[in-house]
Amino acid sequence: MTSLPSSRPATAVLLAAGLGTRMKSSRPKAMQTLAGQPMLAHLIASAAEVFDRLVIVVGPDMDDVAKLAAPFPVVVQHERLGTAHAALQAEHWFGEGDVAVLYADNPLISAQTLAALLAERRKPGVGLALLAMRPADPARYGRVMTQGEDVTRIVEWADATPDERATDLCNAGVLCAGAADFRKWLHRVGNDNAKGEFYLTDVVGLAVDDGARVRAVEAAEDELRGVNSRAELAQAEHCLQERLRHKAMENGVTLVAPQTVFFSADTALAPDVLVEPNVVFGPGVTVHENVVIRAFSHLEGCEVHAGAVIGPYARLRPETSIGSGARIGNFVEVKSATLGEGTKVNHLTYLGNARIGAHTNIGAGTITCNYDGVFKHTTTIGNNVFVGSDSVLVAPVSIGDHALVGAGSVVTSDVPPEALALGRARQVNKPELGKRFMDARKAEKENG
Repeated sequence: MTSLPSSRPATAVLLAAGLGTRMKSSRPKAMQTLAGQPMLAHLIASAAEVFDRLVIVVGPDMDDVAKLAAPFPVVVQHERLGTAHAALQAEHWFGEGDVAVLYADNPLISAQTLAALLAERRKPGVGLALLAMRPADPARYGRVMTQGEDVTRIVEWADATPDERATDLCNAGVLCAGAADFRKWLHRVGNDNAKGEFYLTDVVGLAVDDGARVRAVEAAEDELRGVNSRAELAQAEHCLQERLRHKAMENGVTLVAPQTVFFSADTALAPDVLVEPNVVFGPGVTVHENVVIRAFSHLEGCEVHAGAVIGPYARLRPETSIGSGARIGNFVEVKSATLGEGTKVNHLTYLGNARIGAHTNIGAGTITCNYDGVFKHTTTIGNNVFVGSDSVLVAPVSIGDHALVGAGSVVTSDVPPEALALGRARQVNKPELGKRFMDARKAEKENG
């Protein structure tokens, strides 16, 4: 947990009941993905570093959101009557310390910013702290009006005067206060507005009216931008990818063309990994030191050990482990397979449900036939095996150490260690039949 200047317990209430209507999606807004993870997952990860307790507010019939929130407690806002009403649904969990209310559609807030918010609230005499930003285009954001270091009010854009609109300090909507005060102010929020909803931002005015000092903590626009549409989701993805790229390079990873590489939030790359252009990392990828990921490769749910080379144009699918110093070449797809140290699969190959030993060579065009239409079956290949090009290995099948499979073979039975397997039909040559056949086909084409 991030270091804070007080031992008082702190609770974060995460509002995740939004339907995402503007996204025209059947999925709740909180489940829209950024860098391979739902927006809510990003916010949970940051908040869990700072707050002692998290509680998530969801809408009715949002079982997928509740499942994602586990093991944190979940409460349901049965009627969507506004953000203040949503926060009140979690009142039972406020405790006696500090409470912050966050939004699932503000997924990029860092733990450092949340820690700064909580620290500001805990300064002597501060009753309420809020997050604010200075966006490049303030547009229709509510403006944060200040006098000295204190916030005096939040003015919605529609109600602001020209001078107030000229203020570039904008409200991000995130608030933090002592639990007792937050309860009091939330219960006093009214719904005398065009939508008849209870708005969390009204808490600021109530706090000022009560004589509480309200302070603003500024953070970067990229952290505080809201995500309410597909366009805003794309902007957030861009911001998050930039953050992940910089983090990778700061940790010793070489990105030849950073703007063309896309990460998942959980991508783990060791120092001295080199990533060429146009590489995509799906969820669940771990890459060890001195690995080279060549251009146009796609990795997901896999582990690549030290010194391996992947690609170009390779695809590593879930449950795959590539051994140290192994080579996965162009147009090779590997799924649910383990490859031993120094094994080479250089061209045009599919390996699914395979267990392959060390220093084995898999020739171009080889495939493992792992699926019979109902069940998946395993192909086991030992150490120092040579599988010739264009071979078909029909699982379940095992090939022993130091065995050799002749090119073009269809292997349906186990191959003993050190054996030569030839599983192809005997070649028969018919003199002149080839030319006569082609001449006949050409004549047929000419005659229509």
